Amino acid sequence: MENKDVQRRSGSTRRTFLSASAATAVAAPIVAKSVTASAAPVNAAAGARSATIHHPNNFDPALGALIRQIDPNRIQAIIEKLVSFGTRHTASSQTDPNRGIGAAIAYVTQQMQSFADASNGRMTVQQQTFTQQPVAGRIPVPTQITNVIATIKGTASPERFYVITGHLDSRCTDVLDFTSDAPGADDDGSGVAVVLELARLFSSIDHQFPGTLVLATVDGEEQGLFGSAHMATEMNNAGNDVQAMFSNDIVGASKSFDGRPPDPHTLRLFVEGVPTNATANDIQILTLTGGENDSKSRQLGRFVLDAAPFSLTNMNIRTIWRRDRYLRASDHVSFETFGYPAARFTEPRENFNHEHQNVRVENGVQFGDLIDFVDFNFVARVAAVNAATLWALATAPGTPKNLQIHTNPPPGLPGTNLTTLTWNANPESNLAKYEVVMRESTAADWTDVIDVGNVTTITLDISKDNVQFGLRAVDSSGNRSPVAFPVVVG
Repeated sequence: MENKDVQRRSGSTRRTFLSASAATAVAAPIVAKSVTASAAPVNAAAGARSATIHHPNNFDPALGALIRQIDPNRIQAIIEKLVSFGTRHTASSQTDPNRGIGAAIAYVTQQMQSFADASNGRMTVQQQTFTQQPVAGRIPVPTQITNVIATIKGTASPERFYVITGHLDSRCTDVLDFTSDAPGADDDGSGVAVVLELARLFSSIDHQFPGTLVLATVDGEEQGLFGSAHMATEMNNAGNDVQAMFSNDIVGASKSFDGRPPDPHTLRLFVEGVPTNATANDIQILTLTGGENDSKSRQLGRFVLDAAPFSLTNMNIRTIWRRDRYLRASDHVSFETFGYPAARFTEPRENFNHEHQNVRVENGVQFGDLIDFVDFNFVARVAAVNAATLWALATAPGTPKNLQIHTNPPPGLPGTNLTTLTWNANPESNLAKYEVVMRESTAADWTDVIDVGNVTTITLDISKDNVQFGLRAVDSSGNRSPVAFPVVVG
């Protein structure tokens, strides 16, 4: 079952589980006199005002043009160059021009800077360097770690950040062995190639993105996510509003080389349920409200399915409801630590003979992370998924802030079947309206939507006991934000 293709989405998954009469809404400040407003009927058959829950397939032609420019040959050349450094172990040479992590950092920086130089000032590049102190069994001596970060500042909402990473370092069997060859073609030359190819393309197009794009290669992942942890800490300390982050880690092989059929059009997306940064009180609320399938990362995963469909990327997204592979982690976890929405892209089925292994042939079996096992066309499709997702995120309004679901009943009553939601107004000048989305508690994705207009308060005659609610912002061009999930108040 592990290699079974995910079926492409052919249309809306709307179900009609509520009556049209249940969708009457009251839109007004809670403390003011209520004014009744007619919201979109939930039952699609009962009223034409019910909006489409998923994005239509009328994607910006400029996005299609960008995706068509993704070049498997350039991706191959990038991975070949990374492999040529012999090892990119975090503790390998910082000064050898031909071998080690220092040479790899210099190469990536040169590539990024060349894109920035041709971008007419749209892209900037920085080396983010720090000294990692020793960690038993991981970092034996103080070690310099360098992330290379390219930024395309947003034109309207630059305070919103959308991040993708690939990790530059590699390893062999012994995590402390910094001298043996560690080609790191798939883990994670493939992810670095995605980042570099998208940096090239996004820096060169004449397109304005309201939100800020950050494309980074991080170091020290194999030793313990040290580079991404530092990057996430710096962004958090700066007060950056990171509204999405994706780690591209091991995204190079469409075949598992273990006898299973190839799966060249499936990409796994890991999204956590219970947030990494959840407190004991947060977990208690999840238990009481059933919100364990509604973390920020789960909403991000749902957004990807709409933003990067097969029809656009030639790739099926297989969403896995786990933080990462079983008992494992990648750089997205560093961002989840600070409560940022984050997820991990990875190939459909790993072959562990080709990860974290010294290059050798043993009993006729080839071990080692060699470029022979990388499918460059597959990596190009992974880049397409990232491109479509970043484009949609940075173009759409930001995810609504401070969404609250109010639970105080009227005086003298133990509860209420009304549902009141409040939220902060989005800052975008082209904000057109908001949509309340709903689903049965057993549904995997949002199935119904109510157009509530450009308000910041809504009271629905729908019981919160029976369904889940969310909210998304819509701009004047019809671009929709990821869904926000309400915090309980009362």
